[in-house]
Amino acid sequence: MVQSIDRAFAVMESLAVSPAGITELAGRVDLPKSTVARLVATLEQRGAVARTTDGRYRIGQGLVELAGGADASASLSSAVIPHLTNLVNVVGEAAGFSVPTGYQVHYLAQVESPGAIQVRDYTGLQVPMHIGPSGLCMMSSWPADDVDRYLARSLESFTKQTVVEPKLIRQRLRQIRNEGHCWVYEEFVEGINSVAAAVLNSDRKVMGAIHVHGPAYRFPAADAASIAEQVMATADQFSQRPPDQSRRKR
Repeated sequence: MVQSIDRAFAVMESLAVSPAGITELAGRVDLPKSTVARLVATLEQRGAVARTTDGRYRIGQGLVELAGGADASASLSSAVIPHLTNLVNVVGEAAGFSVPTGYQVHYLAQVESPGAIQVRDYTGLQVPMHIGPSGLCMMSSWPADDVDRYLARSLESFTKQTVVEPKLIRQRLRQIRNEGHCWVYEEFVEGINSVAAAVLNSDRKVMGAIHVHGPAYRFPAADAASIAEQVMATADQFSQRPPDQSRRKR
């Protein structure tokens, strides 16, 4: 398996320099033509390479889009960090940013709290949409048919508190649409509470969510409503949402 991966990368690295046919490519990477032909066929199926009009091969659009996605994620992470840092300074707990990946939430960035007891850094983790407040905030913007398809699946529980009943999840989504945020209490991880609000892109579509999480014994220690307001304000700032476009229904 490792050898196949090494060979595939060698092929793609060579094609990144210039297009080539199978024979030329085999000479470049010092592999048998039959091996190169199999690798190229697989890479072509995955969109990593593409055939040119003269029969040679070049880097495919799939690989270009994958690289572009990585660049976009890195740009988003860099852009959101100052907002998360400000939120941490105000709330006193860890703050993070996540984006949707199919039916999962991908935690893209996190800024730690100044507290003596730290919580885990969830950067890079992917979890089902219904598990935490970020995913639920994203789901609240979905068309009804998409929600139906998601809830028709077998829903995983992470703790004893995880809500998996479709009726209750639908109620939560309605509440998020009305209030603009979502709290969960020890549903993602035992001993951790969290709150999130959605972030919009330039087309006013949900592109992710900002959340704050902390140990249940101290978070939220006092005013949960005030903390939620801070999270929503930060999400609005990162979204650059106009002041007259409130996330909450009146």
